[in-house]
Amino acid sequence: MRLRATSPVESGDEPRPRRPPLESISRPKDDPGDVRRQLPSVERVLQHPTVRSQLATEPRELIVDAIRDELEAARVALARGEPAPGLDAVAAHVVARFTQTWQPTLRPVINATGVVLHTNLGRAPLSGATLAAMEQVARGYSSLEFDVAAGERGSRHEHVSTLLQRLTGAEAALVVNNNASAVLLTLAGLAAGREVVISRGQLVEIGGGFRIPDVLRQSGAHLIEVGTTNRTYAADYAAAISQETALLLRVHASNFRVVGFVHSATLGEMVQLAHGAGILVVDDLGSGSLLPTETYDLAHEPMVQESVAAGADVVVFSGDKLLGGPQAGILVGTRATIAELRRHPLTRALRPDKATIAGLAATLTHYVRGEALREIPVWRMIATPLATLDARARRLAAELHVSQVSVVEVRSAIGGGSTPEETLPSAALGLEPVGEPPQALAARVRAWRTPVIPRIADGRVLLDLRTVAEAEESELLHAVRAAFARD
Repeated sequence: MRLRATSPVESGDEPRPRRPPLESISRPKDDPGDVRRQLPSVERVLQHPTVRSQLATEPRELIVDAIRDELEAARVALARGEPAPGLDAVAAHVVARFTQTWQPTLRPVINATGVVLHTNLGRAPLSGATLAAMEQVARGYSSLEFDVAAGERGSRHEHVSTLLQRLTGAEAALVVNNNASAVLLTLAGLAAGREVVISRGQLVEIGGGFRIPDVLRQSGAHLIEVGTTNRTYAADYAAAISQETALLLRVHASNFRVVGFVHSATLGEMVQLAHGAGILVVDDLGSGSLLPTETYDLAHEPMVQESVAAGADVVVFSGDKLLGGPQAGILVGTRATIAELRRHPLTRALRPDKATIAGLAATLTHYVRGEALREIPVWRMIATPLATLDARARRLAAELHVSQVSVVEVRSAIGGGSTPEETLPSAALGLEPVGEPPQALAARVRAWRTPVIPRIADGRVLLDLRTVAEAEESELLHAVRAAFARD
């Protein structure tokens, strides 16, 4: 059988438009005196030393596209009466255009906001051991779901279960891809088609419009609200329990605080009431601290160990907040409830990948070894004394030799939906704008090759050193110098 070649039209595809020859792009034929003739050809720009040196390893076709786009922009500018750019200017603009077009949008930044768990900047930075563990399993094959000793299929959940049980005191553990997933899985697996009782004061919304009532509806559970916004008693829960009740849900108000005339039933009261009625208690802690925050002059953040000890059947929390690891949703609790959730179909849909599991295991190992304060960046930032930060700020200010830079006392927030309104004393480099608004100076700092993300207060651009690693100091100094040397 012979095959007949078909044209694009015959095969059902639209014919691809053909690019004009390189030399014809910038050489209008209709008017010999046309100012557009002053523009260089694509080939001349392509051979310019700036383009050749900085884009030497890039695909030629992509470079040519960038040149054509830049020449088209120049022709539009000429039509407006602007002067024609020279070859050097065109080459520089092509390099800038190419870099902007093909540079990854997800890239490292220096967090100088002072917000330790900055949700928009990726929350918790990872420890060296965590990064190494993730890279190691990602480079090749791994024992993700293989029992090496038995030579048969294993479970990915076992790699962190023992560590979580040891650290929290729980009978069993399960990991999914984030805490929202953990909440959804728990409610769908334990309360679908039945009632979940929750205080009105805990019907919270967290970042991105994630609302607890919406999650309850999505899970198939029926929401039963009790108490008031500011006061809910154990008696309110007791009055709401019926034959259709599956569990009592407590949600930690991790991103806001109600003060004044307030009361909440304790977790212990809820457990006693629920277990007496033969139902479960689920505690959503959100940030999931394993260390006492009050040691560092912060308000007490509920700890996972405390919830387990109080008798909660399932405790859910995040892996990338105060735990300081990769993004994950962690469930710890009784053997029976965790086993039931492992069997639920959603568990497979929400399971974490091998790199996340390896990174989480490495992070948890820091806690087991008692080295979390030294090795986990989040806790190292929280524990850094003000005196250390002030000394760093004064040293960096002296190295800059810029009169518009001073050392400023500031307050750092923990962020990430934890310890609301709690801050730590910190030291920052204060950049004074000259003849311009601080937003313009901040924009130039962000425009550096490694963007520096500051905050603005009292007319100054502030670079809070609590969230700037010592390894980032050199790049920070370069960014500041470039911001002030724009002219």
